[in-house]
Amino acid sequence: MNGQPISGTSAGTGGRRRLRGATGLPALAVGALLLLVTACGGGDADGGRADAKAGGVRNQDTSASQAVVTVAPEDGTDNVATSGALKITAERGKLTTVKVSDPKGGEVEGKIAADGASWVPDHHLASATKYKVHAVAKDAKGRESAKDTSFTTLVPKNTFIGQYTPEDGSTVGVGMPVSIHFTRGITDPEAVEKAIEVTAEPAVPVEGHWFGNDRLDFRPEQYWAAGTKVTVKLNLDGVEGRPGVYGKQAKTVSFTIGRSQVSTVDAKSHRMKVVRDGKQIRDIPISAGAPATTTYNGQMVISEKLRVTRMNGDTVGFGGEYDIKDVPHAMRLSTSGTFIHGNYWGGPGVFGNANTSHGCVGLQDVRGGGDSAMPASWFFDNSLIGDVVVVKNSHDKTISPDNGLNGWNMSWSEWTE
Repeated sequence: MNGQPISGTSAGTGGRRRLRGATGLPALAVGALLLLVTACGGGDADGGRADAKAGGVRNQDTSASQAVVTVAPEDGTDNVATSGALKITAERGKLTTVKVSDPKGGEVEGKIAADGASWVPDHHLASATKYKVHAVAKDAKGRESAKDTSFTTLVPKNTFIGQYTPEDGSTVGVGMPVSIHFTRGITDPEAVEKAIEVTAEPAVPVEGHWFGNDRLDFRPEQYWAAGTKVTVKLNLDGVEGRPGVYGKQAKTVSFTIGRSQVSTVDAKSHRMKVVRDGKQIRDIPISAGAPATTTYNGQMVISEKLRVTRMNGDTVGFGGEYDIKDVPHAMRLSTSGTFIHGNYWGGPGVFGNANTSHGCVGLQDVRGGGDSAMPASWFFDNSLIGDVVVVKNSHDKTISPDNGLNGWNMSWSEWTE
């Protein structure tokens, strides 16, 4: 050797070498550092498992949910009935979410049963429509199970619609009912009536009444309040109104009630008092039905306004007794031909003194109706479809509730039976 001391040795150590790590630290310090690293969890297999257990990863339940969701009809089914076919159930779990939607995103309303075992729609489904179903249930451990299906409802061969009055967006009088005439006779009135909703703002109870099998009217107990907003929802699409005949109409209609005007004709005194918003604004002389052709008593609603019309006795059972081609300011009160209208052929002394008509209520007028000062012209211009005309003290019966829009002649108890 060349006599140079070996690296890492020093005199006075008895020839022993002091080892140093790569860092130059004493071996004892390196060992302590390794113990420190190990204590912090680095590189120890058991320590890693303990850390995993502490984080809960190994305790998470990844087993499948025991809940089973069943949807009827089966996925992909066509020609599905619009009522009674859709049913969603859960076994070994409870339904938590059910969504049934059409292609436009409209959702079918329905309710999950209190026990979570089933769901059914509140109403019928639309015809010729593809529906998507998404249903989720949870089992006793909270694990979810989902089902997604689709089906298409039937395409009906025979259909019907409801022809309604008043018109959408119109302003009408306080006596105006909602009247719907169906194009086919209805044999399941409960299903059809359930598919029609009539609401009012401010709110008031509104009930329907059937006249025969093809007409359904709605009204409140009393006349509408002035300013009421009425909305009619016709959800008839898919309703089986009679065997094999389905509605094909889904429409919303709204109208507004104008000021309140009720006019009372006294056939005995030959006068009509016009009351608007509780205040009498006019007292008009009239001529009602003659003794042999009296005017109906009762509450009648103006259903049509015609500035000029032809009135022929042949059309209402009076043969050839009259045919007036230019009756001015005519307003219909009944389907059978009762009007309140202008009369230019009667002498001025008739009005307020005698009843001379074939059942109508006549107001003084001029031929052509061009004189705005005439009572008939004023009343025509100041009346709305839906205004009420009440006739009293006539030697006749009360008009039938279905003869025109005259259901007000039924008591509320009769109406709601």
